[in-house]
Amino acid sequence: MTQLMTYDAFIDLATADPAVVGLVLKGSQAHEGMTTEHSDHDLYVVLADDATTDLVRFTGHRSPELDLVILSLEEFRALGMPGFERYALSRSRIVLDRLDGGIAHILARKARLDADQAFREAAEWLDAYANSLYRSVKNARDGHALAARLDAADSVRFLLELLFALDRRPRPYNKYLEWELARFPLPGWDSSPLLDTVGLISATGDVSAQRRLFALVETAARQAGHGAVLDAWGEDLHLMRPQET
Repeated sequence: MTQLMTYDAFIDLATADPAVVGLVLKGSQAHEGMTTEHSDHDLYVVLADDATTDLVRFTGHRSPELDLVILSLEEFRALGMPGFERYALSRSRIVLDRLDGGIAHILARKARLDADQAFREAAEWLDAYANSLYRSVKNARDGHALAARLDAADSVRFLLELLFALDRRPRPYNKYLEWELARFPLPGWDSSPLLDTVGLISATGDVSAQRRLFALVETAARQAGHGAVLDAWGEDLHLMRPQET
């Protein structure tokens, strides 16, 4: 019986249960234009704290149409703070909010990083980005082509974390990166050239592209108050920056 439960049938069942204070849909179904014939419904079922309900029998339910996460309101508040689920929650869709906007308020907090937290994380990601970029350029110089490409790909991961932290947003999953930037561009960045450049760097480790991108990142990072992180690299910065011809 559990395996035959459809999304619509479960929504009706949960909506009729007073223990349920929120239903939140995440994943492809919450991202307009991203669904395919293979897309299921990933649903958070939020229960009032200390509530008793027969719906707990669906805990861990997974089927080709419906995956359920059943949790208390307290657990829902903490979910993704920090954690991998934060981006999914930040772009999720509310199906039911019995808390007079309380579920929406919780989701809004998850979508916006605290200013101090974002500043600290941006500094860490900037240093990690610089480290991988430096290793990539140095390996390319020394003839280690595979290592250079792998370090370049690592640098892109850290770069994206950095750019979204600078805007106090959780980084989207790779699947939703183009979707996110098409609808919510990063301030000061043109989404299409940025995506083209990180795609080129990930695929080829192109040193010139890495250096040109670093020049833009360095400017943005210094404007955001992270000059000390960069200055700690000392003379090594010259290897990362565009070279005079």
